[in-house]
Amino acid sequence: MILGIGTDLANIERITGTLDRFGDRFKKRVFTETERAKAERRKDVAGTYAKRWAAKEACSKALGTGLAMGISWKDMAVSNLKTGQPVMEVTGWAKERLDEMTPPGHEAIIHVTLTDDHPWAQAFVVIEARPLPA
Repeated sequence: MILGIGTDLANIERITGTLDRFGDRFKKRVFTETERAKAERRKDVAGTYAKRWAAKEACSKALGTGLAMGISWKDMAVSNLKTGQPVMEVTGWAKERLDEMTPPGHEAIIHVTLTDDHPWAQAFVVIEARPLPA
């Protein structure tokens, strides 16, 4: 069953301006060490950050909270499987909210997809509740 759906569209040029203006202060406030390392290895640094920004926004929407209800930016983190597939991990208050939404006898699976076409980066998040094996 679907527990939540969220999407977000981020302007890469806006993220570029934020990176230019605030640099490491912005990066360290919003992104985990793993996310920063991934972005800094990429040719399109700002595009990578923009996709992850959009993913965090989309995840907060799928959790039904937005970012105004206590979720920290770093409570949601995007990493990649060896295949390149993005995955979302939640900790802290975001994890508490996910656990609260998940019906008994189910596990929550967060699906995330990212895309960009300059100047836009987009993320889509679906939270699924899957029955636990009997």
